[in-house]
Amino acid sequence: MKAMILAAGLGKRMRPLTDSLPKPLLQVGDDSLIEHQIQRLVDNGIREIVINHFYHGDKIELRLGDGSQLGANIRYSRETVRLETAGGIIKALPLLEDDCFVVVNADVWTDFPFASLRPVDGSGCLAHLVLVPNTEHHPYGDFYIDSKGRVHEDHARRDQRLTFSGISVLHRNLFSGHQEQPLPLVPLLSNAMSSDKVSGEIYQGEWLDIGTPERLWQLNDIVKGRVSE
Repeated sequence: MKAMILAAGLGKRMRPLTDSLPKPLLQVGDDSLIEHQIQRLVDNGIREIVINHFYHGDKIELRLGDGSQLGANIRYSRETVRLETAGGIIKALPLLEDDCFVVVNADVWTDFPFASLRPVDGSGCLAHLVLVPNTEHHPYGDFYIDSKGRVHEDHARRDQRLTFSGISVLHRNLFSGHQEQPLPLVPLLSNAMSSDKVSGEIYQGEWLDIGTPERLWQLNDIVKGRVSE
């Protein structure tokens, strides 16, 4: 499967660090967030990568080029209007080409084994989500997984809900009937969940949502500590 890295966000919560720099290019150790993400994908055998961008997207392309220096083949989906998550994926479908593809946020740090992900069939299952334990800054989670491994959105089960990691396998049929326009992903997932067409897994390994400067500094401290060991 190919992978799509979502990199079109404005990074408002990271200001002033993102005043003149897109969030995916914020530095972690010797490399940027998105370079670490690309390296994880490549190390797991996923080398064909599509990246969408909007805010300071030219700087992402200048930094990454065609991806060859990272062992990847990168193609870009350039947004002149910010299309949100689903809209950005719909625009990128001609570049993704395949029916199934991995989608990952540019601003998550994880050691998740991407090679373990498998395609979904596009009929009985339209999406597969990786969920992680809730964090202090997101204590009530997003979705829960039932005993059959299916993911649901049920606010009455708050004590069973987990956090969506920003890592998924999606089938192009999830977007059937939708045109290229600003469109969030959650309503499409919610609709698929109502038909029992979303599967999921729980990942207990390393995962950080780099959503604030404080979390970026925390991550840099972790990385520096590993280098010094």
